Amino acid sequence: MILAHVSQFVPHTASFAAFFQDQQQPGFSIVEMWHNMGWLPKGVVFLLLIMSVWSLAVMIDRALYFSAARKQSREFAPKVAGALKEGRLDEAIKVADRSKKSHLAEVVTAGLQEFRNYGSGGTVTEDQVEASQRALERSEAIVHAKLKRGLGGLATIGSTAPFIGLFGTVIGILDAFQSIATQKTSGIGAVAGGISEALVTTAFGLFVAIPAVMAFNYFTNRVEAFDVEMDNSSSELVDYFLKQGARR
Repeated sequence: MILAHVSQFVPHTASFAAFFQDQQQPGFSIVEMWHNMGWLPKGVVFLLLIMSVWSLAVMIDRALYFSAARKQSREFAPKVAGALKEGRLDEAIKVADRSKKSHLAEVVTAGLQEFRNYGSGGTVTEDQVEASQRALERSEAIVHAKLKRGLGGLATIGSTAPFIGLFGTVIGILDAFQSIATQKTSGIGAVAGGISEALVTTAFGLFVAIPAVMAFNYFTNRVEAFDVEMDNSSSELVDYFLKQGARR
């Protein structure tokens, strides 16, 4: 009787061992999961990799550009203010021309050049001030576009990368069910490969999206701060033109 119970227990033990054998078959290292992936999940990972590299390039480019703009603007502001206070318009324009990466210098240069080139000297007219103000507004719009360059791409990557990773997840789950259907087994090994693909693409999508969203919000706030500085500088320059007209 004991032998009968043992003989009944042996098949269950064998199936239990086979279950864990199937469980140990798939490899879960990055290289092994890459080799086990189909061409479509690999395409998803490759696309996310391109998006990650592109977003990183935009982050570095904007960080360097904003840093240079901030540094040169801090050096430019007191110099041009001193030149204008002494009435040296040409010197103020030269100072602005030397600060090529300063957002303030680019805007102020446009206004000063329009003010100087509008008339041949003498009385400052209302038309001259209005022309200079329009030049300032046009320059602000151009500089604003330069500052926002690449940020739209960051927003697109931040919003689409999770969905691209989710697409890879769906493909991985479909592969897992297909493995169950073809192998006609219900062990973990039959679905582990597809599930691992799904998890990899989902995690990679989030890994790409989260830094892109954070960088987009940070750089957008910086652009807004630069816009305020340009608006203030434009207003101060227009006030300077009006005072020059009142003195004459």
